[in-house]
Amino acid sequence: MAGNAGAKRVRKAVLPVAGLGTRLLPVTKALPKVMLPIVDKPAIQYVIEEAVRAGIDDIVIVTGRGKNAVEDHFDRAVELELELEARGKHDVLKQVREITDMATIHYVRQSEPKGLGHAVWTARQHVGDEPFAVLLPDDIMQTPVLEAMLDAHAETGRPVLALLEMTLEEVSRYGCAAVEPLDGRPAGEARPEGSIVRVREVVEKPDPCEAPSNLAVIGRYVLTPDVFEAIERVVPGKGGEIQLTDAIAMLLGDGVYGYCFSEGRLDTGNPLDYLRATVEVAIQREDVGPDFRVFLRELVQREGF
Repeated sequence: MAGNAGAKRVRKAVLPVAGLGTRLLPVTKALPKVMLPIVDKPAIQYVIEEAVRAGIDDIVIVTGRGKNAVEDHFDRAVELELELEARGKHDVLKQVREITDMATIHYVRQSEPKGLGHAVWTARQHVGDEPFAVLLPDDIMQTPVLEAMLDAHAETGRPVLALLEMTLEEVSRYGCAAVEPLDGRPAGEARPEGSIVRVREVVEKPDPCEAPSNLAVIGRYVLTPDVFEAIERVVPGKGGEIQLTDAIAMLLGDGVYGYCFSEGRLDTGNPLDYLRATVEVAIQREDVGPDFRVFLRELVQREGF
C-alpha cells in the first residue's frame, strides 16, 4: 500500500437512519428500525459504541420523519434520572447517563428517501473537509473491523470499504467489489482474514450472473471528502435513488481499498437475522447468557430440534 503520513485522523462518523424499515413492518410503522432492542439496548447504540471504541466521538445521525425516538434515546432524561437517583438505583442511573455522554451527537434531516448516497451527502456540511466513517446501523460488528479500516486509511489516505465473502445470490442484495490483492497472490485465491486489497470495480446490487466477484460491501465505509463531489455527479437510478456505490466507483482511479473480514457481523435488517442477532448477543452476556443457554438447551430437547 502506498503510504500517506499526512492523512488526517478520522474523527467523525455518519449514521443514516432515515430508511422506512419495510422489511420489519409492521413494528417499524411507528418505531424506527434502529430502535429495535437487541436484548436491552437499541441496535443503533451498539453501532455508536463501536464508533467510540474506534476513537470516533463526533457522530452525525441522518434522520427522517418519525425518527424522534432516536433523538430522545440519546438526549438527557432528567425526570428519569432524578427518579432513579431517589430510588437508589445508581447502577442503572450510570448506564442511562453514559448513553448521553458517550459521544457528541448531531442530527440532520433527509427530506425524502433518495438513497444512501443522498443520505451521506446530507451530512456534508457537518463533515466538512475531513475523512469520515459511514456506519450502517443494520450491521452490528463484534470484531474490530472499523479499527482495522481506520488503520488502512491512515496508511493510504484513501477510502476503505468493508468486504465480506458471500454467495453470488447474497451479493446481489449489496454492493459488490472486484479487487486486486496487494500481496502478489492471484486475484482468484482466497483472501486471508484482515487482508487489504485494492478495489478495481464496485457495482450496486448486480444480478448474480453478472456480479464481478463474491465480495459484498458490508455496512462500514471510511470515506474521503471528495466523495461529496462524486455524489453530486451520480445519475439517480431506480426510484430516483442516489447510490453511494456509484459515487465510490468514480473515485477508483485515485485509489479505493477494501478490508476483508469473515467473522463478527450481525445483521439486524430482516426478521430472521434480527432474531439471530438477538440470540448471539444474549448468549454472550455475562448477566443473562448462562441462564439463556440453559433455556435454549431445554427448548431444543423439548421440541426435538
